[in-house]
Amino acid sequence: MRAVGVGAGVFAGLAWLALSGCSSVGVREDAAAAAALRFEENLRGGRVLSGCDGLAPGTREELEETARSRCPPALEDLGLPSAREVRRVDVYGGQARVVLDSDTLFLSSFPDGWKVVAAGCEPRPESEVPYRCDLKGG
Repeated sequence: MRAVGVGAGVFAGLAWLALSGCSSVGVREDAAAAAALRFEENLRGGRVLSGCDGLAPGTREELEETARSRCPPALEDLGLPSAREVRRVDVYGGQARVVLDSDTLFLSSFPDGWKVVAAGCEPRPESEVPYRCDLKGG
């Protein structure tokens, strides 16, 4: 009798883990989408410094090195497309692709949340490199 209870408990635990794993994907997708939209809203609203805060450290560093200026003016000068609506989110572990109505962003998960690693990305279906991005990290 006791073995059946343990087996049922193990089964219930595995079922809970399976279900929570599925829901955690949804939670990660929602969080990545929210970070992408927040980045877009910050740029659209003229809050470029907050947009810079939404960049992954390597992306911000690459932007500043390439532009030879601090992040806010460099990010503003890029003239990234302005997007408002999420079309699709794909999460693979700690990486995400968020396809918006007029832009595609790639994000990575950091301890303090999702950060943009690439933006202003356009698909290149005929190329070995699937996307060309105006903003990307090194």
